[in-house]
Amino acid sequence: MQILRGLYSPNTQPVAITVGNFDGVHLGHQSLLADLKEAARARGLQTAVVIFEPHPREFLMPDQAPARLTSLREKLQFFAALDIDRVHVCRFNARFAQMSAADFINALHEGLLAQFVLIGDDFRFGKGRLGDFALLEKIAAVRGFEVQAVRSVMHDGVRISSTAIRAALFSGQLRTAQRYLGRHYSMSGRVVRGDQVGRKLGFPTANIQVRHPRLPLAGIYVAQVHGEGLGVLQGAASMGVRPTVKRDARPTLEVHLFEFDQQIYGKHLRVEFLQKLRDEEKYPDLATLARHIALDVENAKKWFEQHD
Repeated sequence: MQILRGLYSPNTQPVAITVGNFDGVHLGHQSLLADLKEAARARGLQTAVVIFEPHPREFLMPDQAPARLTSLREKLQFFAALDIDRVHVCRFNARFAQMSAADFINALHEGLLAQFVLIGDDFRFGKGRLGDFALLEKIAAVRGFEVQAVRSVMHDGVRISSTAIRAALFSGQLRTAQRYLGRHYSMSGRVVRGDQVGRKLGFPTANIQVRHPRLPLAGIYVAQVHGEGLGVLQGAASMGVRPTVKRDARPTLEVHLFEFDQQIYGKHLRVEFLQKLRDEEKYPDLATLARHIALDVENAKKWFEQHD
């Protein structure tokens, strides 16, 4: 898969293209991408996806921006697994925010050689989000390329969306999130050095680097961990601010891996959240925290025994 920056490509082959944030790359996104690939095959085109980094709302309204479901790296990994040919990552900044909807469409057609454009039926684009499918269709008729809108994917009467998945994760409904995603929700990152509190308490943890401060879930979870050369490992994960040992701390993802004692600093791990055990709590001392961690580990092991 080719990864390019901005609305420019050195390639001369025309493409079938779609545009969006694709946060989560959920079943609705996957359905759209399947339609894109089918349209591309029928027309002899390559597939291309245009995404924005950061999320436009993170730039325009940072205090109101939604929690991230997937990092840029994770999105790109999902696109590669879905056999997308090209991904254009557009830096969303003040200049990009001022681009008119018409100019954006022209950039797709002239800069990226879009011959077929597929978007969601509710997608808005351009300065002030004034661009919609009607405008795209009007310009396409003049420019001579095809456009198509796809309808939302529904599940039990609910529109599958990144917003619905965030709501499910926030409320601890991991099975609902799994149905919308088509997989267990996961987060990934590199293992970094922590303050060794878990090791002192008898429960050493892998500390996963979390780049975005606003996250879609918090608490203690049964977890399954994937890492290159490590296979699939079982554990208990904590996502939160560790109120017993820290004050005003950034969110941290820690995973205690069962029967595991290897040096893995610097390795990239993917943590799947299988079941929520409880909310994060503040305890009066470290001894009380250690007792609760021991209970979490015991409950997580029991969960794996029951779901073997």
